[in-house]
Amino acid sequence: MKLSRRSALALPLIGLSRPAFASNVRPLAMVMNSASASISLIDMDTHQVISTVPTLREPSHWALSPDRSKLYVADASGNSLFILDPITGAALGHKVTADPYQLGYTPDQKYLVVNALRLNFVDIYEASTLNLVKRFAPGSMPSHLSFSPDSKWSFNSCQGGNILASFDLDSMTTRWIVKVGPTPAGVLWHNNKILVCIMGSDHIAEVDPLNGTVLRRIKTGVGAHNLFLSPDKATIYVSNRLGGSVTAIDPTTLAVRRNYVLPGGPDDLGIAPDGNLWISLRFAEQVAVMNPETGKYSAIDVGRSPHGIFLNTQMQKSGELTAEVL
Repeated sequence: MKLSRRSALALPLIGLSRPAFASNVRPLAMVMNSASASISLIDMDTHQVISTVPTLREPSHWALSPDRSKLYVADASGNSLFILDPITGAALGHKVTADPYQLGYTPDQKYLVVNALRLNFVDIYEASTLNLVKRFAPGSMPSHLSFSPDSKWSFNSCQGGNILASFDLDSMTTRWIVKVGPTPAGVLWHNNKILVCIMGSDHIAEVDPLNGTVLRRIKTGVGAHNLFLSPDKATIYVSNRLGGSVTAIDPTTLAVRRNYVLPGGPDDLGIAPDGNLWISLRFAEQVAVMNPETGKYSAIDVGRSPHGIFLNTQMQKSGELTAEVL
């Protein structure tokens, strides 16, 4: 069901502003429509879709190349990495890759790690050449991933096996595989622990990265799917896809601060320079633009099953840019 277009427009937030984006660059939100084989380009100032870029079959998640010249979009059933200009959204071709669903560069930018959800592989590619270095087969439906800050370890959830797997990227060996809960999804390294969304339930799990022990569980909402650290590192946002909400969590204590009601299957998100959250709504075929101070939002129609979202305004930031650490 569509959300009302009469929802109040999100308001700029005081104290969250960043330097103005270059005057000759149009601020764009790039939304990956998994069921429409397309990417919607939204003017962030007018909230209008200005262009729709066709992909191959099933765009989902993104990773920015280390030199920031290419935005790689995982196109799983298209067996390709679809490539965009990260500033303009122009299509730059594609690279044949086996079933890329979720992907990320190690912090040292040595490897690109790709979860192949349909084929049940975790593939390690050399970042500079995109040559395959190692293939792991940890279990059914590898989904999301994160890394230790020193780039030695990866942590990969597997939805079908209810597990979290960790790999040593120096020795290219499996460190451990543990059960963490039904249908684990989003993964985030945070404060020397691993946080994992348990999509088949209603919580996130805090996991010891040394051995995979689940230390505690924090209830957020039904279908906890993915989690995102705000640019100021003051808030972790959890999207509860089935419950239709987004939860704001204290990053130090992991205590729940607030739940925002967002019908339509909130999935991935980005944070704009004005502090507003841009949130893909998988079931509503829309993107919500929400002010986290008021909880008010507007909705923008996009394609079917909008999934990953990249804001080119993120290019204002220095250092590594990832989908989960905004």
